[in-house]
Amino acid sequence: MIHNPILKGFHPDPSIVRVGEDYYIATSTFEWWPGIRLHHSTDLVHWELIEYPLNRTSQLDLRGVGASQGVWAPCLTYDKGTFYLLYTVVTAFYCNMYDTNNYLVTATDIHGPWSEPIALNNFGFDPSLFHDDDGRKYMVSMVTDHRVPKKYVGRLVLQEYDPVQKKMTGPVKDIYRADKIFLEGPHIFKRNGWYYLFSADTGTGELHGQTIQRSRDIWGPYEMYQADFMERTAENEAYSILTSRHHEDILLQKSGHCDLVETPEGEWYAVHLCGRASDRRNPADAIRFAGARRYMLGRETAIQKMKWTDDDWLVMADGSTEPKEYVEEPAGNHRVEKQVMESAQESTGANMRDDFTAPVLDPDYQSLRIPMTEHYLSLTERPGYLRMYGRSGLSSKFSQTLIAKRLTEYDMETSTKLEFEPEVFKQMAGLILMYDTDNYLYLHVSRDEDCGKCIALLKAENKKYEYLTDYLPVFFGLPIYLKADMRNGYITFAYRLEGSDWQTIAENIDGSFMSDEACTEGWFTGAMAGICCQDLTGFGKYADFDWFEMKTK
Repeated sequence: MIHNPILKGFHPDPSIVRVGEDYYIATSTFEWWPGIRLHHSTDLVHWELIEYPLNRTSQLDLRGVGASQGVWAPCLTYDKGTFYLLYTVVTAFYCNMYDTNNYLVTATDIHGPWSEPIALNNFGFDPSLFHDDDGRKYMVSMVTDHRVPKKYVGRLVLQEYDPVQKKMTGPVKDIYRADKIFLEGPHIFKRNGWYYLFSADTGTGELHGQTIQRSRDIWGPYEMYQADFMERTAENEAYSILTSRHHEDILLQKSGHCDLVETPEGEWYAVHLCGRASDRRNPADAIRFAGARRYMLGRETAIQKMKWTDDDWLVMADGSTEPKEYVEEPAGNHRVEKQVMESAQESTGANMRDDFTAPVLDPDYQSLRIPMTEHYLSLTERPGYLRMYGRSGLSSKFSQTLIAKRLTEYDMETSTKLEFEPEVFKQMAGLILMYDTDNYLYLHVSRDEDCGKCIALLKAENKKYEYLTDYLPVFFGLPIYLKADMRNGYITFAYRLEGSDWQTIAENIDGSFMSDEACTEGWFTGAMAGICCQDLTGFGKYADFDWFEMKTK
């Protein structure tokens, strides 16, 4: 059986394609660098992180973008020897007029190199490319509307793409307009003479779902599939073939934003985003999402088995609409040796220890908005260590020195060992758990005028800052170990010096404020754990990290 989620922690908006025996999934990365995560599988069960396609600043410049902006909803397709990857770079979102810049990159090898971006139309986000069997190509996306009130609650637009001229061409036409049902994340498929418009519905929270429509003409009109087994309680709910909106007790909440793939044996699967809720909620008087459940791990990727009905509609294989934690794997799977599977999970999954002995950083790390070049961190200045040169503060949207990995479970431990000799209080380095630049817990080494070199725990919650500990003095010249032990989202922080025991400095800190629902700016990513260094003097004081470890409990 396949155990969901297949990509745990912050992996939203999955797009899947099969090329021969190989499957590839692309997921959104928002403000995290490099852009777009790609995972590879040969059986839909075991997944390995591979190269990022947007890994050059000429392709992607995220300096200054806000939390949860940046790269949205990639669409990965393949046609006649070429991979096509569409995506949106959002540069204005918390405003009336969104800036949704849509691009295309291509490659003949999934491992790259990928081309420079080709600009497409910018009507809205979630662009998707369809390759028709006559060789023509079309892009579909949702449409944003800044008017007050909006003309339509939901709108999808279609335009042809010319691969020779490398530009959009021909008329732009609405293929979906609705006063009540909102759709986004559209994909077009063709089967048995039908064009299928496969779209996410009803937002990206707990009401999320997936609908399917069809037409004999790509330009429409499209008919939405409606069946008796689809539960609806309001007119603004879509007719969803997959959703968890009426089943708060199941594991995979927020389910929707699907993409389809057919196996070589003719079986059909849908990948979709989902979320695993914590047992905590927003306060009843919260500024937004009052009383909502908190999803600290963000939106993840799951997979469901599908089937086609006798009258050519797509439904879940078991005839329900509820996503399942365990799903039947493809009949044609080749068995993967257990030790090979465990090795792959150890190298790119939740359980890892990085001693910084490799010539390059593990690809699972990401930085904020810009690449971490040798100018900011080095694996060669001191072999066996990662040297991080301090730069801007943790609120910076331009030049942070920080790398992090996704939290994948509510029970995890993360730790590090570093050497750092700060000279003033403006120099800091340590271990961080963070959602975005306004929400984090930072266990760090710094210096105070009164107590000298010290350790402290700083909390930022929606731009409210407080120290959860006193400044705890430590000896100069000794390595320092820092640890964050999370159980059910509650975090205990500790430190120790070389040759001494762990000392707990803060217990059972509720980390659920680092979640999609609780953060007032960003709300599309997930909690991360990492290491970082700041020098607000501008002199670039460095910290040497001996190792970094994450493990599930």
